[in-house]
Amino acid sequence: MHHIYQDILKAKANNNKLLAILLDPDKLFNSDIKQLCIKISSSPATHIFVGGSIVENEETELLVLKLKEHISLPIILFPGDVNQVTNTADGILLLSLLSGRNPEYLIEQHVKAAPLLQKSDLEIIPTGYILIEGGVETAVQKVSNTLPIPQNDIDSAVHTALAGQYTGKKLIYLEAGSGATESVDIKTISFVSSAIDIPLIVGGGIKSKSKIDAAFNAGADLVVIGTAFENDITFFD
Repeated sequence: MHHIYQDILKAKANNNKLLAILLDPDKLFNSDIKQLCIKISSSPATHIFVGGSIVENEETELLVLKLKEHISLPIILFPGDVNQVTNTADGILLLSLLSGRNPEYLIEQHVKAAPLLQKSDLEIIPTGYILIEGGVETAVQKVSNTLPIPQNDIDSAVHTALAGQYTGKKLIYLEAGSGATESVDIKTISFVSSAIDIPLIVGGGIKSKSKIDAAFNAGADLVVIGTAFENDITFFD
């Protein structure tokens, strides 16, 4: 039995930095999952996130089941919509897109997911999801039909993160978007991290080990890499 959130809190208290590899079921359709798991197991990864902006029904469940055959790291859903909810994972980041004002991603998807979550054994972690401008129009932006917070508007990022904390979110996730050409600015990470008491996740556009370290040093408790690992599974070699 995983205690995902408690483990994240404990790591934050002890200043132990965490690393998640984000796997998009859509992009891994014909991949050698066993080989992928061997690479993940020999990496510093502590968690696996599974999800994407546009994923067909059942693809998420199939991927999670395949991963479970070969790896024991906690597998956490990072869902783009209700179709990606599967009880085969260990937990779910229940994302509210706080940087946008589209009710579909603030609450409507959650209402649709509620009966599934009620019957599931997933550890549900309410997460304030904040999209930061990442240099290109990302899939999240297109699907959610919302604008990201500009990189230079640090106040908005800080106030949005605080609003998330004050309304009961357990995590804040600063995201530049999958395939972003720019990662979240170090200054933004630093200011948000200093303002909030809950753990901070940072992802999007992180394409090197030095960028991972920079995000950690700025105050990220958990860093997520996706595209960089997808494109090069020898990333950590």
